[in-house]
Amino acid sequence: MAMENGEIAWFSPDPRGIILLDAFHIPHGLKRALKKGVFEIRVNTAFEEVIRACGERAETWISEEIVESYVNLHRLGFAHSVEAWLDNELAGGLYGVSLSGAFFGESMFHRVTDASKVALVGLVNRLNERGFHLLDTQFVTSHLKIFGAVEISRSKYLRLLKQALALECKFV
Repeated sequence: MAMENGEIAWFSPDPRGIILLDAFHIPHGLKRALKKGVFEIRVNTAFEEVIRACGERAETWISEEIVESYVNLHRLGFAHSVEAWLDNELAGGLYGVSLSGAFFGESMFHRVTDASKVALVGLVNRLNERGFHLLDTQFVTSHLKIFGAVEISRSKYLRLLKQALALECKFV
């Protein structure tokens, strides 16, 4: 994360936030929105726009150096975006890093109500379809709790991470 002084810092929280892929919860209101089918889910079509939109907040850890680093990771095939489009406009999305059977979610944004939530559902569906084992959120927020995010100890996290890294999964 970019700090206020411009330095890049590494965080490894304990406890660690994750979403258990097999226990992912879609709130009732979001199920209704999904049934309407107004959003189109796309993958990796607007990566840089997604990360920049995630950084458009009063307080952000996404500096220009972070953007450049993740864009490079995207070019190398490690960083990915899941996007919710409405009427051919980017309405919301998220980005993160994929390694073996683990996806490390970094940030999400929305310009239209429910767009980031729909992107998260798209991400979880993709991870489940491709045999991923771990969705790392680093921290648990009230927003992520509605989807079933939980905190786990570092030792449990490291066990899950080891299992996930032993898998051969492809995000794209």
